[in-house]
Amino acid sequence: MDGQISRKEIKKQNKRNKRKRIFIIVASVLFVLIGGVSAYGYHIYSTAQKAVEDSYVEIDREEGVSDLREEAVDPLEDNISVLIIGVDDSEHRDYDGNSRSDALILATFSKEDHSVKLLSIPRDTYVYVPEIGQYTKINHAHFHGGPKATIETVEEFLNIPVDYFVRINFDAFIEVVDALGGIMYNVPYEMYELDSDDNQNAIHLTPGYQNLNGEEALAVARTRKYDNDFERGKRQQEIIKAIVKRAASVGSITKLDDVIRAVGDNMATNLTFDHMKSFLTYGLDTNLNIESVALEGTGGKLEDGLWYYQVDPYSRASVEKELREHLDLPIPSTLRTQLAAPEVEDNDYEYPYTN
Repeated sequence: MDGQISRKEIKKQNKRNKRKRIFIIVASVLFVLIGGVSAYGYHIYSTAQKAVEDSYVEIDREEGVSDLREEAVDPLEDNISVLIIGVDDSEHRDYDGNSRSDALILATFSKEDHSVKLLSIPRDTYVYVPEIGQYTKINHAHFHGGPKATIETVEEFLNIPVDYFVRINFDAFIEVVDALGGIMYNVPYEMYELDSDDNQNAIHLTPGYQNLNGEEALAVARTRKYDNDFERGKRQQEIIKAIVKRAASVGSITKLDDVIRAVGDNMATNLTFDHMKSFLTYGLDTNLNIESVALEGTGGKLEDGLWYYQVDPYSRASVEKELREHLDLPIPSTLRTQLAAPEVEDNDYEYPYTN
């Protein structure tokens, strides 16, 4: 009888030992997995920090603050603006760092209602460029003075403070879209376009909602031969929204590493890593409201024989008011007067088109 009890106890003890071993094994595996994810998370954090630090470029302005601001702003607490400058400075262009901007998008961020407004500025917009002291196309500002001259030109034109800038080239755009596995976009019409190496008709797209890789998304964003600069700006805004949506839905953390590396190698910005982290609250908001804003106008040749985009004075004033309100900035009395009498011509924006 004692022998039977002893065998039962041994059997029970063996079961307990087996369960204990299984628990230890499972716990060990979980520990390794959690530790691995944590380590990879730290790796991502470190990679992002280094990428931003390597991309940092300081803008030479008093106390680092826009002349249109009374004091410095903090992205974590304040409504701020970021000028996105898209450039084509690939080696085969041979610009030697003096490229014109191919895309200009001013983004304003509101902490109060957690929203973003995107304004596309047509590259041929006729504006005053302080760097050279004359009127010309807005995309020439970057050629003459890089991000600083571009920021000054946008501020002069819109009377909106540009707090930060991000300059990104087309290589980064392509690599980011590819790293995300492409973006879904409704192509409006059939198109044949150059690729990033200027190969003729290398990109062929048919109309419809489809997944675009980096080269295809860039072709859609850049093309102007099927419509105009105004529609081009709208497409660029829609593509940015598609990228944000895709990035927010990516399930694999490993994709973040590729995205960070793609951007870090092809970006310049005056945003610090701490500044960048403050935008996380926008990126994690699945209900983030991203609204498009547009500058209306007409185009034509001036006396110098070049084609320019003339922004309608009332449209420019309306956009200024909308963005200043979004940034919680006061509305100048002169602006209120202009908006109250839209029929009054603003001589600063009269352009004598040739016949």
